[in-house]
Amino acid sequence: LSGDKSNADVIAHEIAHSWTGNLVTNFNFEHFWLNEGFTVFTERKIVGRMHGEPARHFSAILRWKDLQETVNVNLGPTNPLTALVPKLAGVDPDDAFSVVPYEKGSTFLWYLEDTVGGAAVFEPFLKSYYKKFAYQSIDSYMFKSYFLEQFSGVEAVKSIDWDTWFNKPGMPIYKPKFDDSLAKESWALAEMWQNWDVATPAPFGKEFENFSPTQKQEFLGTLLNGSPLEHAKLEKMGAMYSLDTCSNVEIVFRWIRLGIKAKWEPSLPEALKLATVQGRMKFVRPLFKDLYGWEEKRQQAIDTFLAHRGEMMYVCAEMVAKDLHITP
Repeated sequence: LSGDKSNADVIAHEIAHSWTGNLVTNFNFEHFWLNEGFTVFTERKIVGRMHGEPARHFSAILRWKDLQETVNVNLGPTNPLTALVPKLAGVDPDDAFSVVPYEKGSTFLWYLEDTVGGAAVFEPFLKSYYKKFAYQSIDSYMFKSYFLEQFSGVEAVKSIDWDTWFNKPGMPIYKPKFDDSLAKESWALAEMWQNWDVATPAPFGKEFENFSPTQKQEFLGTLLNGSPLEHAKLEKMGAMYSLDTCSNVEIVFRWIRLGIKAKWEPSLPEALKLATVQGRMKFVRPLFKDLYGWEEKRQQAIDTFLAHRGEMMYVCAEMVAKDLHITP
């Protein structure tokens, strides 16, 4: 998929939709988490079976940061669209599209699994849930009712705050106890780069080269969440790690955003190129939003979008237009 076997989780995700979304479908867009939250949860179960539980946890750590950015920065923690079951009467469902149903939904299922006693109990329940509601469109309250029926004898279930989980905006009220063993190496290398004095020899070895693709993503994501890097560091990093020739779009995406954050000129053409050849909204929108925030390059971003708007998927084009404050 990316030349490094790293994005197989995308295939796992789409296969999982055979059960979560196709076999059992959400009643309407307000209950979209029944599609995507369940699918992300299942996708990570597959990753865990393939690569071990630390890999499943690491995948969740990566996306937890995406959820934080969406809730706390892009939408705002009090935005009603960050609720798991948002009220969409009079709202364009496209405006509500974000990682919230994916990651907040998956986190809720992780919480429910922990609450009832772990995977050995929860996974058989999921199988019965798919069988119970096969070929039906359901809402969150039908899921809740069936869950409570199946776990009526579990005392801990009484403590579940369904109203807050379903209806309140903001980040999840529960964060799983992630195994961060794989992430720590990424964090350590990011700290080395942040603390490195460019007037001294670079202290880096083959840490990055030995990372898995997801560890490389976490390394760059950690830097992205910090202060802008000096241009000399970006130049050294790009050359040392051959980031400009990387074939993994998840890594390239974060590398470009890191450059934009520092207002590093070489990142501009790469950002505009990726934003116009990679159609996935998860990449296109953040790139254009980042470029809009770079005031000196804002008009170039707008002009590029307008030149390519007709080539984009309709929903993506509409969302980017709103991000760039382009009126119809």
